[in-house]
Amino acid sequence: MKKISLPKIGIRPVIDGRRMGVRESLEEQTMNMAKATAALIAEKLRHACGAQIECVIADSCIAGMAESAACEEKFSSQNVGVTITVTPCWCYGSETIDM
Repeated sequence: MKKISLPKIGIRPVIDGRRMGVRESLEEQTMNMAKATAALIAEKLRHACGAQIECVIADSCIAGMAESAACEEKFSSQNVGVTITVTPCWCYGSETIDM
């Protein structure tokens, strides 16, 4: 029997990239938001077949194009079908958006 790879949900922790205390003060909070979102999804949502939905979280907070591209590469390799962006702050959309 062929195993079907169900799509996963990707979680993108997006952050204000300004240094000198701004980004640094938000990174832990932002990653905790991503982890809490993944836990909520795993607890409450299921695929139509009843299987638990898996989440993939970006390896680091996203504050610019390079981090966004790394996230996209990871999500592409993990069969992510939809993304959720979490952030506690304002950020540049064109640098961080899932394009």
